[in-house]
Amino acid sequence: MTTTKDSAESGTDTETNTGTGLSQAETALKLLDTMLRIRAFETRAERLFLDGEIPGFAHLSIGQEAVAAGVCEPLRTTDYITSTHRGHGHTLAKGAPVPNMMAELLGRSDGVCRGRGGSMHIADFSVGMLGANAIVAGGLGLATGAALSARLTDRDDVAVSFFGDGATARGPFHEALNLAVVWELPVVFVCENNGWASTTRSSEALAVPRITDRASAYRIASRGVDGNDVFAVHDAALWAVEHARRGAGPVLLECVTYRMRGHYIGDATKYRERAELAEWEERDPIPRAVTEVIKAGVADPATCERMRRDAEVEIENAVEFARASAPPDVAELARYLYSERLPADSWSE
Repeated sequence: MTTTKDSAESGTDTETNTGTGLSQAETALKLLDTMLRIRAFETRAERLFLDGEIPGFAHLSIGQEAVAAGVCEPLRTTDYITSTHRGHGHTLAKGAPVPNMMAELLGRSDGVCRGRGGSMHIADFSVGMLGANAIVAGGLGLATGAALSARLTDRDDVAVSFFGDGATARGPFHEALNLAVVWELPVVFVCENNGWASTTRSSEALAVPRITDRASAYRIASRGVDGNDVFAVHDAALWAVEHARRGAGPVLLECVTYRMRGHYIGDATKYRERAELAEWEERDPIPRAVTEVIKAGVADPATCERMRRDAEVEIENAVEFARASAPPDVAELARYLYSERLPADSWSE
C-alpha cells in the first residue's frame, strides 16, 4: 500500500490505497456474495431489457460491483444512501429485497416502488435507500439533507452519496461538499470514477481529473482507492463511515473503476477502444476477489463456484416472482403521489 498525505495546514487527509489484505473471513465472503448477486442481477436485467420485458431505460454497473459492496457493508439499515441512474448495485448492497427489486424493474405492483420508479428511480426507504436519480449529481444534495436530518435529531446515522466523475463538473457537487463541511455533516461522498461521463472521456472534460485533488479546496478528509479491489474499498469505507459517524465531518472517497458495458443497455460504445475494455476486463473485481479469498484460505474454488450458482438461482427466482406480479392498476394511477397517501408500511420506523 502506498500512501500520500497533504500537509496538516490543508486540513485534508488524502490517501491513495492500492490494495490491502483481507478482513475477517465472514466479511470477505459476504463481500464476495454481494458482488456475485449484483453481477447476476445486472446480467439477467440486461437480457430482460433486450427481450423487451423491462420498460424505459436501464443502466448497468457491471464491473463496478466492488464499490457498492465495499461501501455498503459497514452501513447500518438506518444509514442512508443516494444513487445515480446506475443504481441497482447500490440498492442490492444496501439490503433491498431482490424479488421486489426485480419486480420494480419490470414495472410490477410488487416492486419496491409499486412499479412507479423503474430502473432509474428505484428506491427503498425501509433500508435507507433514498433513491436512484436520473439527474446527474442529483443525489448529492439529498444525501447532504439526510445527514443534516440525522444531526438535527441527534442520531448517529450516516448518509452516503454515490455519484460518477461526470457529476463533479456540476454545481451540486461543489454546493454539497461546501455545505457539508460548513455544517460538519455526517456524509460520505463516494465518486465512482469510471473514466467516462456518458460518452465523454473524463480526462477530456475535467480540469482536475483526480477527484481527491479537489478535497483541499473544501478542507474535506479524502481518500483515493482502487475501486476494483473490494477489500481495499471496504477498508476505505470503514474509515470513512467511522470518521463521519463520530462527528468528525464529511469524507470524499474516490473509487477508480470501470463500467464494462456501455452508458446504457444497447449502447454500441463506439467511442472507446477495444484494448481499453480488454485491459479493464483483466481487472474485473469479482475474479480478483475470488483469487484473494482462495489465496487466503477463506474459501476453496468449489465454494466460490457454488456461491456464483446460488446467486444465479436467487436472481432467476426473483424473475419468476416479478413475472407473476400484476401490473399496477390504472385506477390507482395517482396513488403515492403525496406522502399522506402512502400506507404506513412504506416508511421505515
